[in-house]
Amino acid sequence: MQALTFKRNFVSCTIARRHINTAAKLARFKKFPLSPTTVSRINALSTNGSKRLLILAGLFTALTITGARLKIPLPFVSFTMQDFFVLASGLILGPFYGAGSQLAYLFLGLMGLPIFSEGGGPAYIFKPTFGYLLGFPLASFTAGMIVHRGVKVPASMPPASLPQLILANTAALLVIFIPGVLYLWWNLNFVLGQALSLARAAQIGFLVFLPGDVIKIIGVILLYRALQPRLTATFRLSTNTPVSKTAAPTSAETAPPSG
Repeated sequence: MQALTFKRNFVSCTIARRHINTAAKLARFKKFPLSPTTVSRINALSTNGSKRLLILAGLFTALTITGARLKIPLPFVSFTMQDFFVLASGLILGPFYGAGSQLAYLFLGLMGLPIFSEGGGPAYIFKPTFGYLLGFPLASFTAGMIVHRGVKVPASMPPASLPQLILANTAALLVIFIPGVLYLWWNLNFVLGQALSLARAAQIGFLVFLPGDVIKIIGVILLYRALQPRLTATFRLSTNTPVSKTAAPTSAETAPPSG
């Protein structure tokens, strides 16, 4: 008897939850009215999520600046930690906020702040390594699109399989290196006047970095695996809006949708 009562209560709760979810979806298309209290709570969830992502985007802009200072000088192209934080920004923030953090980094550097690996300012576009910087927003966007599946304002870090994370990071690095190597070749040949074949540009601007980039990919994957369950739980707690004890649900909220 107790088992039957428990089963009925469980089914009732499940049905009620489905009605609430259906009402929220229909309200987005203005087909099913919700009370002002419920609408304000839904808007609060979206606003809190956007503010949190903006703060994290600023954090990743700062981390990319720090990565430019962590470098090993090499001929033509230095080894830095910038792309580590570029990859992490896309995986954690999603495609749009991740790319936004890198666009902010480019904007601040081109405005004159010495935050690139070799300075800053508008004249930096004539540096041989500027092509790599152009790939930063695209790389973050690519990694975020693969892991977050195009979600504009992610509510959490979605669980991702190892092949998916490898694909996301590898594709993002290619998006950095392809414009980087092409720009390096063009700049050395047509701006600085140094004859250099495209194969040689790929060697000094891509192949020498492969061992270090494999280590970076492993590090980013380990970081994502470590942060994903913790940040997901934090996101859920931060968007949990308390319900007022005096607010009673309206009939439009509690009644199941017709049809």
